[in-house]
Amino acid sequence: MRTSLLIPCLLCCAIPALAQVKKVAKATMPTADNSLFHDGHFHLTNYVQEGITARYYLDSIMGDKVGRSTLFGIPLQQQWSHRVTGDNAPSYYLDTDAPLYYYSFTDAYIAMQYRSLTPEQQKRIDPMITGFNPTDMYAADHIRRVLLTFPGVFTGIGEFSIHKEFVSSKVSGDVASLQDPALDRILDLCKETGLLVILHNDIDNPFPKPGSPNYLEDMRALVKRHPDTPIIWAHVGLGRVVHPIDHQAAMIDQLLQDPAMRNLYFDISWDEVAKYIVSSDSALARSVRLVEKYPDRFLFGTDNVAPATQAKHMKVYELYAPFWAKLKPSTSLAIRKGNYERLFDQARTRVRAWEAVNVPKERPIPAPTPASGTGGH
Repeated sequence: MRTSLLIPCLLCCAIPALAQVKKVAKATMPTADNSLFHDGHFHLTNYVQEGITARYYLDSIMGDKVGRSTLFGIPLQQQWSHRVTGDNAPSYYLDTDAPLYYYSFTDAYIAMQYRSLTPEQQKRIDPMITGFNPTDMYAADHIRRVLLTFPGVFTGIGEFSIHKEFVSSKVSGDVASLQDPALDRILDLCKETGLLVILHNDIDNPFPKPGSPNYLEDMRALVKRHPDTPIIWAHVGLGRVVHPIDHQAAMIDQLLQDPAMRNLYFDISWDEVAKYIVSSDSALARSVRLVEKYPDRFLFGTDNVAPATQAKHMKVYELYAPFWAKLKPSTSLAIRKGNYERLFDQARTRVRAWEAVNVPKERPIPAPTPASGTGGH
């Protein structure tokens, strides 16, 4: 029997493409004392690469309530196949049977949105690289190329997905795997550059057979193979249909007490996560006990996708009200803001240092190949 012990998630809620909404007056920069939280999980665009601008997000959505925020799109584009849906343009991956494909331009778009901000606004934003195919051995080269093309912009990679209910089977090409050397190559690059990682990986299949969760051990092994790469496991491995496993809180406790997993963190995001945590007094108590035991290993995020209003954006945070009330003030502050600042500031510093060394370097001209038209001459 599966129980709702802690935290499910959803990569993105089904939000239709948004038209650009009217801009309001610019909000003042919140101080460390008056912003409510930093958003560790925010999508500026949706599955058809539409959404709001970074400037609108800062001025009208974050305002003085959200101190800092990640900024990433979605690495997958939903194909509009007229053969499948006719004139009905899908805006979400469940709207059609047509496939998804990796959309690398999202990284350039996010970079340019960030560069449209003032230097003071940029201090509040941590852009993330997402437009790579984690089954491709060249994916690490894409990430490196993005850093060299847009120095001073990115802080990490993600949110990107390996095993994700309904999504993985729709993606054109190979199915992503936690055992893929391409993923190891990506995480090795993150160690080299200092990029922080936000990884979505379901802990199990949507309708699993009884027994051990399909992907737990592979995820454990991945984190242990890369001990110097900080990894944030988005949504504690859960999804829309992938419910908490039996003894979910105990499983998380076991992972976090392992010294070999010291680089593992979890984000709690999405309104469904809040519903599980506050669903009963016992569920709330279990969640509080776990987080109080590891106050430095959890981050809050909304997992919102291009919200049109600040009120809509704040609903996720407000659903957690009973949870915030039960935590010690210091623990609440760590999850809402402190852990974000520590992890993302460290990543910023390391990535900027790597860029300072590598951006000025001359790029070697590749050796001639038959495909270049020069053959071996």
